[in-house]
This record gives sequence, C-alpha cells and structure tokens, in this order.
Amino acid sequence: MAAAGQARKLYRAWCKTYGTTVDNPFGELAVAPTPIQVLALGDERFAAVGAKFHRSVLQAAAEHYELHAVDWLCMDAPELVAALTSVPRIGPWTAAAAAADVTGDFSVYPHDDLAVRTWAAQIAPAYLWPGKKDKVFRPMWTGMAGPDSTALHTLTLSTLTWGSHAR
Repeated sequence: MAAAGQARKLYRAWCKTYGTTVDNPFGELAVAPTPIQVLALGDERFAAVGAKFHRSVLQAAAEHYELHAVDWLCMDAPELVAALTSVPRIGPWTAAAAAADVTGDFSVYPHDDLAVRTWAAQIAPAYLWPGKKDKVFRPMWTGMAGPDSTALHTLTLSTLTWGSHAR
C-alpha cells in the first residue's frame, strides 16, 4: 500500500497547507480547502505542496462542485457516482469512493479496491481469497453480501474501518 500511503501523505500536506486547521483533543486536524480556495490557487501553489500533477483535476472538481453542488447533495450514491464521472479526470474508482464518503453508502464503494482486499485477507486469513490481480474478488465480495445493498454497505464499511484501526 505504498501508493496509498503516499497519497495519504500528499492529501494531508495539501489540507494542512491550504485547508482549515482545527484543534481537537487529539491534536490538529486539517480539512480540505473549499472549492473557492482551490480555484484561487495559482499553479505554483499546487507545485509547492507536490500536487502539480493533480492541479487540473482538483480545479475541475472545484469548478464542477460550484456549479452542481445543489443537485449533487440531493443525489443518492449511484446517481452521484454517475454525476462525478462527468468531471474531467475523475474516473469510476474515484467517483465511487467519493460518493461512498459523501453519502455514507458504501454499497457503491469500489469493492475490488486494494484496501478492501488487504483488510479482508487479514480479518479472515484462513479464507481462500482470490489473488491480488484476480478479477473475481468484486463478484465474490458482493456475492457474500447477497442482494441486500445494506449488507454490502455494512460488510465493506466494517472491513475498511477495521483496517484503518489495524495499522
């Protein structure tokens, strides 16, 4: 999960540098900058924090949010995934992860994500999980929950939550 660790580090630096910092009993917590703040940043500001490559997608997301937030906030998770994929450089994985975070509906989460596969294997090491590059993980995972999207939501969110605390 080196890529995930690097992404987390970059995101935290981005938030600390350009977002709002809030003190809490566990220390400082930095939250992401607002869309208006993102749109006001010059190219050099993205480069200064190591986010030059992400500038165009962050600005596109901020611009689209400003235009569509009222509609997006009323959408259910599947509708929001579809809407987010219309933003340049936001693909299905990012759209699904963002929609799950925003709506709290993890039934739309990208279920073959490395985090889900990793934590599932650690939770149940005796289970014969598919290989890392095996395309059968997603159908197997969703099949475990059956047709109930609430069960899929619970299975996925519980696994991700367990994993975030297992580190």
